[in-house]
Amino acid sequence: MKLQETLIPKPVEETFNKLQNRYSLEFEEVAVRGKKFKVLHIKDIEPLIAGKDIFANSLEFPFWVKIWEAEVILANLVATLPVEPGKQMLELGAGLGVAGMVAASFGHKVTITDYKDEILDFVRVSACINNCLSNIRLELLDWLKPKELGQFDTIIASEVLFHESFFVPLLDVFKKYLKPNGTIYMTHDIRRKSLAKFLPLCEKDYQIGVKKINLSTDDENYEILITRLLPK
Repeated sequence: MKLQETLIPKPVEETFNKLQNRYSLEFEEVAVRGKKFKVLHIKDIEPLIAGKDIFANSLEFPFWVKIWEAEVILANLVATLPVEPGKQMLELGAGLGVAGMVAASFGHKVTITDYKDEILDFVRVSACINNCLSNIRLELLDWLKPKELGQFDTIIASEVLFHESFFVPLLDVFKKYLKPNGTIYMTHDIRRKSLAKFLPLCEKDYQIGVKKINLSTDDENYEILITRLLPK
């Protein structure tokens, strides 16, 4: 559902205007576990993705411009996780940050990360509009040079296995940020074949569980794989 008119709160008005000066924007409504969320994104992404294969092993596709079906599945999953005082969640490669924002709305303390300030600006506006910014910390994160963020009880990520060159850095990020008794949840469209190449790299250090979820929309049916990694 597209939402053309949304009141922009004062704290993020300047950020929204900065984005609006560069892009044509709109809000899309995402429903999760009885709650509705307004997610800011670029209205016309075709010029940004024209000629690019979204399931290719590519560094060129701008994954952050789209609300992925796998991200919606991840959002539904984190909304079911129990909220425990003092526990912290980390979202990697968050893009538009739907899952992290939903987790924050359901009471989790979440650090949402991506590699560009502009991407996090989209999340900042959406989180403020959905009244969950107080539970969110936004951080730039380069997987090749991961900074100190502390350790987390839960790490979540969606559609992050887009190129094999990032497999080992991602595993290093897992080791750096996950507590010894923590849990990692990832979601990917079954058509993203890289998951089958990544999971064998995880077998030494993690117990691996995979579950398939079917998601139907007005236009298409999707098969989404949920992967859970538990440190051995």
